[in-house]
Amino acid sequence: MTDSKYFTTTKKGEIFELKAELNSDKKEKKKEAVKKVIASMTVGKDVSALFPDVVNCMQTDNLELKKLVYLYLMNYAKSQPDMAIMAVNTFVKDCEDPNPLIRALAVRTMGCIRVDKITEYLCEPLRKCLKDEDPYVRKTAAVCVAKLHDINAQLVEDQGFLDTLKDLISDSNPMVVANAVAALSEIAESHPNSNLLDLNPQTINKLLTALNECTEWGQIFILDCLANYTPRDDRESQSICERVTPRLSHANSAVVLSAVKVLMKFMEMLPKDLDYYGTLLKKLAPPLVTLLSAEPELQYVALRNINLIVQRRPEILKHEMKVFFVKYNDPIYVKLEKLDIMIRLASQANIAQVLAELKEYATEVDVDFVRKAVRAIGRCAIKVEQSAERCVSTLLDLIQTKVNYVVQEAIVVIKDIFRKYPNKYESVIATLCENLDSLDEPEARAAMIWIVGEYAERIDNADELLESFLEGFHDESTQVQLQLLTAIVKLFLKKPTETQELVQQVLSLATQDSDNPDLRDRGYIYWRLLSTDPVAAKEVVLAEKPLISEETDLIEPTLLEELICHIGTLASVYHKPPSAFVEGSRGVQHKRLPGSAGSGESESPDPGSAAGVTEAPPAVIPSQGDLLGDLLNLDLTPTTTTGPPPPASSGMQMGAMDLLGGGLDSLMGDESEPPPIPLRTDTRQSPRLPHQSPSPPDYSPTELGGDIGGNSAMGAAFGAAPASMPTSFNAPVSGGLDDLFDLGGGVGMPMGALNPPKAVWLPAMKAKGLEISGVFVRRAGVIQMEMTLTNKAMSVMSDFAIQFNRNSFGLAPAGPLQILTPLSPNQSIEAALPLSTVGPVMKMDPLNNLQVAVKNNIDVFYFSCQYPISMLFVEDGKMERQVFLATWKDIPNDNESQFQIKDCHLNSEAASNKLQSSNIFTIAKRTVEGQDMLYQSMKLANGIWVLAELRVQAGNPNYTISLKCRAPEVSQSVFQNYEAVLKN
Repeated sequence: MTDSKYFTTTKKGEIFELKAELNSDKKEKKKEAVKKVIASMTVGKDVSALFPDVVNCMQTDNLELKKLVYLYLMNYAKSQPDMAIMAVNTFVKDCEDPNPLIRALAVRTMGCIRVDKITEYLCEPLRKCLKDEDPYVRKTAAVCVAKLHDINAQLVEDQGFLDTLKDLISDSNPMVVANAVAALSEIAESHPNSNLLDLNPQTINKLLTALNECTEWGQIFILDCLANYTPRDDRESQSICERVTPRLSHANSAVVLSAVKVLMKFMEMLPKDLDYYGTLLKKLAPPLVTLLSAEPELQYVALRNINLIVQRRPEILKHEMKVFFVKYNDPIYVKLEKLDIMIRLASQANIAQVLAELKEYATEVDVDFVRKAVRAIGRCAIKVEQSAERCVSTLLDLIQTKVNYVVQEAIVVIKDIFRKYPNKYESVIATLCENLDSLDEPEARAAMIWIVGEYAERIDNADELLESFLEGFHDESTQVQLQLLTAIVKLFLKKPTETQELVQQVLSLATQDSDNPDLRDRGYIYWRLLSTDPVAAKEVVLAEKPLISEETDLIEPTLLEELICHIGTLASVYHKPPSAFVEGSRGVQHKRLPGSAGSGESESPDPGSAAGVTEAPPAVIPSQGDLLGDLLNLDLTPTTTTGPPPPASSGMQMGAMDLLGGGLDSLMGDESEPPPIPLRTDTRQSPRLPHQSPSPPDYSPTELGGDIGGNSAMGAAFGAAPASMPTSFNAPVSGGLDDLFDLGGGVGMPMGALNPPKAVWLPAMKAKGLEISGVFVRRAGVIQMEMTLTNKAMSVMSDFAIQFNRNSFGLAPAGPLQILTPLSPNQSIEAALPLSTVGPVMKMDPLNNLQVAVKNNIDVFYFSCQYPISMLFVEDGKMERQVFLATWKDIPNDNESQFQIKDCHLNSEAASNKLQSSNIFTIAKRTVEGQDMLYQSMKLANGIWVLAELRVQAGNPNYTISLKCRAPEVSQSVFQNYEAVLKN
């Protein structure tokens, strides 16, 4: 009888009987009892009460019984940690058993018991097993180190297990090597900066030797490890590729994909004119094609990976189009993925074949697949210009079938073809108009309306066609309403005399009868344009449109590079980086492909740069969202926090050597950014910019509720490449470049800050009688917002609170707005609000724009103001001279901006003194041909450094200033600050 009998009993009092059986003297009865316990545990019964009795059964020579007891221990040790310690002596004893299977079993089980109290007893047996004579025990112990590291990382480091693990990479047994690599890789993932896998050519050679003799999973571990190595040159890259290529013919698809990942990465370093490069491309195609003969689930994974490979190197599979043709019995998810790859591989050579296939697919029964096939025909037309005519002809044939969803998809893609090839295929418009009545999907209706509006001058009854859509205007989707509004305005601009009533009707529907803020906004803009300047309206609405690009759905290049480094993992199936779906993604390293051969890029640090100066990581600034963004979601209730405000630069000061803008993270909105504050007030008002012109009827508060939100779309990354020095550094002065920094002492400068007058930020007429004027000042390292609040209303104002929207530098109130007494009519009160720079970040335009919400007992009011960027210049912004020189060289030339400061009558000494008052420090000064050159540095509160070269010519009122910074967006604001300080 099989072991299934153990799962069928449901007797009461079973625990008591089991207890007796476990303590039996008969070995067979004991074994039966333990099996019953494990069966009960498996079906979810609580048998933890038997813990001491089961532990007593550990003292046995029977391997099967020992395995069962160990299984029980792993399950219940966490809930019974004190009892689990009873088993430690047996573990230690088993780790010295003559049978290697028992030694390995003991150390594996100890690693799986995640109880802190036991880990310290595990160290000695683990140390012995790591140096055991039997490779099976060593490979088990290697994995155990990774498990122990997960429980207590410090203990593993203190006991020296990591060094032992590194030694195992040189082990004679390939499976030990594979497990050591797997363990080190796992530990390195949770500690990205630990540099545990210190890969060098010698280590790589050992791994490649072990690769041939490992099991398939061992090969995957080693190949994944190889993928993290960056070869020194193309010769080493080729050598590794040659030794990895045989893995492409492995039966296991995971091994094949891991090998493809290694080859795709190392190919980046091979010159394209190398014979071996062409050979490698040919070798990569067959294994990828073979993967498509597996079961559908594996096919899908392979296709998702092939999609990435084709985007990076389409030449690998350019002759394999036929394998991506859809089979009748493919599941829909495989069909859609194949279709996508077909488009990516479409070229002039195979387009006839592809079009014939796609036309066939458009007659299938699966609606989703047919839609995608029709759309694919349009994408082919856009991608391969020579095929456009055949594609349009194919689409017209499909429209003649009169199948509703086929017609609608065809119209959507024909609109895109018109965008790509204007004034070429307009003869088909008549055929499209015949199908107007059958369109019921918003996208198709919007596409048809766009075509009618765009080519209104060629369609005799364009006004009638658009009027037919207008009858059910309020029942249409927003997409159709917006398109209809624009199309009718286009029609009016092309045929003004015939369509005046029509345009008035649509503008009235859009602005007065609609609740949609987008539609109303667009309606008002068109209304104003048409009423104030019809010529400008024509230039705006009928402007020449840019041609659409060939591939609109390509993955962004940097993301594609990262995904290529993750081929064969979930990231390559989701087409998302691991950080997007792995919990605790801070530990996930962003991978990049190495620089291409012959590009001149090098992974090694520049020997000419100053010691200790590291390259800043690429970073991005989130872009500005809608007008007042998240101000509508801010908590404006007064905070109860008291105590002195933190210094303005709190949490932002960078370390001594972080000089090249490594502090960008705080500007760029890193993961530690504080979350938005939840709403606790429902008092809302539609936002307005200061000095806004009179508008058509105001929006009501509810209309703006869900529509205004901060959009944090990503901006461009800052690269960091070596660059040349400013021209003046190369001036022929004796002593050479470095003499500039051998001058004795800096330039002495007195303090005396620029104090602009207060400006009116919130006029009384816009805030129900509350007027706010103010100025930003920096005193003793703290930024303050000094305000005068004046009550010009007839009622008393109280309960003041203030909040800022996300902004470029994370400015936020460091404490509550301290207005302790009510503000009576015609009374003014002064308030100083200390600010910190640790708030949420979002790039604004201009960069120093600050959007503010102020609440009182009457309402919530919004205004925006601009702070001088000098408020962010910190007091420790004076850079060391040698570091200044190295930094200037290191910042790319593209990041240098040059400006003219006109009508300034100060000499260089006076200019230096004035600038120091704004924390702009002169590092050195030199005179070349009567022109004084001041080399200056300043540091923003978020750690960004700005370097400047100011040229002052005696008798010339115009100064020239060159600014260099890793975040060039700040240069314009810094220049404006220079102008304000020097001209004050």
